[in-house]
Amino acid sequence: MMSGWYETAFRRVLFPAYESGLRRRHTLAWLADYRRDQWLAPEQVAALQWQRLKRLLEHCHREVPYYQRRWRELGVVPADIRNLDDYAKLPLLTKADIRANFDELQADSWRGRLLTKATGGSTGEPMRFGYTRESNDRRTAVMWRGYEWAGSRMGRRTLFLWGGAVGEPTRTHQLKDAIYNRLFARHVLNSFHMTEANMAEYADAIDRYRPEIIVAYVGPLVRLAQWLIANKRRIWRPQGIIGAAEALHEFQREIIEQAFGAPAFNTYGCREFMLIAAECEKRHGLHVNADHLVVELHKPQHAPPDTHTGEVVITDLFNYGMPFLRYANGDMATAATEACSCGRGLPLLTRVDGRVLDAIR
Repeated sequence: MMSGWYETAFRRVLFPAYESGLRRRHTLAWLADYRRDQWLAPEQVAALQWQRLKRLLEHCHREVPYYQRRWRELGVVPADIRNLDDYAKLPLLTKADIRANFDELQADSWRGRLLTKATGGSTGEPMRFGYTRESNDRRTAVMWRGYEWAGSRMGRRTLFLWGGAVGEPTRTHQLKDAIYNRLFARHVLNSFHMTEANMAEYADAIDRYRPEIIVAYVGPLVRLAQWLIANKRRIWRPQGIIGAAEALHEFQREIIEQAFGAPAFNTYGCREFMLIAAECEKRHGLHVNADHLVVELHKPQHAPPDTHTGEVVITDLFNYGMPFLRYANGDMATAATEACSCGRGLPLLTRVDGRVLDAIR
């Protein structure tokens, strides 16, 4: 197993040299801020979130043609939005809106300078969207913070049971991936190639690599866990398992933990924003990254007042290049009614239902 000295050297020397020096990204600075902010009291988190949302709304009013036009039609200006209740009265943004108004949704000062991604369209609604470099760095920082709650840290020996590239990558691309994964103490198993006939090969690969952390698509991980149990196969025991790309239900968690003998952690994300919420060490719900996003649960019109389940509506507080205000991503979630005992001031979701990531199956 890779010794602790490499993890320390990677975290303190190699990763800062790569991320801050070579790539000139501010990920580590944002990560330090997010690590600090998670311990704020709930009312302090809410105040910080509101401050950041107001700044974004003013930017959209100045620079984003789509919101200028929509708010003009509604007779709304940022000064009219005095709290989150006012904000919740603004129209939802849908995938159809984004596809139809891609150019108008781009801020004037960022036009021609945006990075772009596309969702895979597993729901039948593929979509292209833009984002800034800062928002991407911040999303990476938030991901590291959430994964740290499950024991995953930079430089820890990590195995990914993950989807590989579609098609055949070039030899140069394969070499770059191999070097990157080696330096980052990562090993990737392509879940797209998994079949009932080759489960033993995946188990053998895990035994050979001996990871401290496993990060995996939930579906393939559960299938492998079921095979391990059915075949009474004992396997290397990691310190933690992070389920991603799909909701991790309790019956699936039990299967995974029985097979691997390690705690399994649930996360929630989507391609448009990366990590939205994640479980901490207490595993009593998923902490929403409320210092980075606004996550609302849009309840059905005639829902009872005590309903805590609704459609997930998200605002990225830092994507100034192509802001998504009140974006409905198609998921349903339920808010927790009690705080987590860990002491973090971030709000909780008890569960997430529906599509979570546009992943190829």
